[in-house]
Amino acid sequence: MLFPDYRGRRLRATHNFRRMIRETKLSRDDLILPLFAIEGKSVKKPIESMPGHFQLSCDHIVTMAKDARDAGIPAIILFGVPDKKDPLATRAYASDSIVQKAVRAVKEKVPEITVITDVCLCGYTDHGHCGCVENGIIDNDASLDLLAKTALSHVKAGADMVAPSDMMDGRVAEIRQALDEEGFSHIPIMSYAVKYSSAFYGPFRQAAESAPQFGDRKTYQMDPANSNEAIREATMDIEEGADIIMVKPALSYLDIIYRLKTEIDLPIAAYNVSGEYSIMKAGEMMGWVNARDMIMETLLSIKRAGADLILTYSALDVARELKD
Repeated sequence: MLFPDYRGRRLRATHNFRRMIRETKLSRDDLILPLFAIEGKSVKKPIESMPGHFQLSCDHIVTMAKDARDAGIPAIILFGVPDKKDPLATRAYASDSIVQKAVRAVKEKVPEITVITDVCLCGYTDHGHCGCVENGIIDNDASLDLLAKTALSHVKAGADMVAPSDMMDGRVAEIRQALDEEGFSHIPIMSYAVKYSSAFYGPFRQAAESAPQFGDRKTYQMDPANSNEAIREATMDIEEGADIIMVKPALSYLDIIYRLKTEIDLPIAAYNVSGEYSIMKAGEMMGWVNARDMIMETLLSIKRAGADLILTYSALDVARELKD
């Protein structure tokens, strides 16, 4: 079709025309709100690198869960900031640790909302890595049992879904087996299957107090240069029992989201990570950009690439706008 026979502007001329032919639509159903739980009562500690977000004690977590429910958001995902750390992350799977307490508090007060828990060890180890460390090396196989114990403890506390983010090989199978053996075969696993070693995680590491104390995470998180590896990682986790496949980060990996959507037949989640959020908020604070418009455009692009679910720190604002 060529001008003047085709005039694209005809169907862009009015707001209603644009609504009627819109190809991609963002919904409140797509959103998952991340929250950071910390010990104490009435604690609301600002996260400096993530404007508008806080480390929250359980009472505030419950309030945020209610806000999310009222805004039409179907799920939250919980990250824990523990009171103690050690080499074997024992607080990760302790029944009285912070995530377990937060899960119980939310399920008691806001049973309608789906509670997902992040399953990892980095926030609970004194070395800040996502697995056990032996002689300076992250020991993959020794970490699997601890990850499974952590996931099981979350589910026993009432979690509706677990989301392993550690990138240890074989952890989905270990978690699936542990859950099934304890009668939790109905609990789904959302695997951080395609998690890149990214520069966009900085603000999160401050929020979760989980920065590695030596080295980096390149031996277990993926190389940003790789695409085929994403298919291998996703396929492996599906074969081990994953129900949802996640890509993290989202904005720099839209091609990966699209490729996974076309090559696998499971729901795709994408994590609009802390660095992506903070850059837009910082730009707005400097007076350079309109963060609201950038956030909406960003989430729409993630959905257009093929994501079925989007974890985003902007979930509440976006849900309220979509509701209005």
